[in-house]
Amino acid sequence: MLRVKIDSIDDDRIEAYTRLTEPQLRNRLEPAKGLFIAESPKVIARALDAGVEPISFLVEEPWLEGMRPMFDQVDAAFGPNVPVYVASPAQLKAITGYRLHRGALAAMRRWPLPTVEQICRSAKRVAVMENIVDHTNIGALMRSAAALQVDAVLVTPSCSDPLYRRAARVSMGTVFQVPWTRIGGDDIHAWPDQGMSQLHDLGFTTAAMALNRDAISLDELAERLRPGPDRIDRLALIFGTEGDGLSHRTIARADLTVRIPMSHDVDSLNVAASSAVAFYATRPEQAG
Repeated sequence: MLRVKIDSIDDDRIEAYTRLTEPQLRNRLEPAKGLFIAESPKVIARALDAGVEPISFLVEEPWLEGMRPMFDQVDAAFGPNVPVYVASPAQLKAITGYRLHRGALAAMRRWPLPTVEQICRSAKRVAVMENIVDHTNIGALMRSAAALQVDAVLVTPSCSDPLYRRAARVSMGTVFQVPWTRIGGDDIHAWPDQGMSQLHDLGFTTAAMALNRDAISLDELAERLRPGPDRIDRLALIFGTEGDGLSHRTIARADLTVRIPMSHDVDSLNVAASSAVAFYATRPEQAG
């Protein structure tokens, strides 16, 4: 690795970390050279284990020695010329706005997203994020999907990017482990009509998570995953944006509307919590 000491956070060599916004990192150079920033050694390690290419690192000087095995991994996979920009803890805090735990950032190259057909080819259970914009919720949903054996995650065109720094950090790097792609690409008109039709054509029963009066309970959905004449073989669980929930068009086109029973007059759960509950209730061992 090429170690380069940084004297100022205004150094042009680290503009990906200091001056470019995340949409700029994604769009300015996409598709061939689009970047994202991975934050913390755990997230970076999971990205590297998934084969994601690093462009550079920005590391707090006290943590260089502890990251030596990671740097050796990079040297072996990508060659010895990936720069490691070395900064003081105070400099990194000035960049990120807070003190990083085991401070490390990495600029990494985006990869071409697979098609919906590719990641759904052998999937039995997928999650769809409709227009979710809070990066914490996106990261939490991805982490739950990884922990609870969801086969793939589909992101609608108006949903925020799972590779944005906070989303990837909250996911604890599981965004690099669970297959995901955009359903409809960047065409905001492709969802829900075209996207829902695509899911149906692929053999998925679509379940809109919503609080409609005619919704079945999550327990009823779980029962329909077990062997029987009405068994659901392939399931797509659809989760809506913060506040408004799923669109009326999505609910109307879904095969089922599913609710999580609530107590104490609680009207709903945060999408991060509701997705975890739904993933657990419909996990493969529960279905039998």
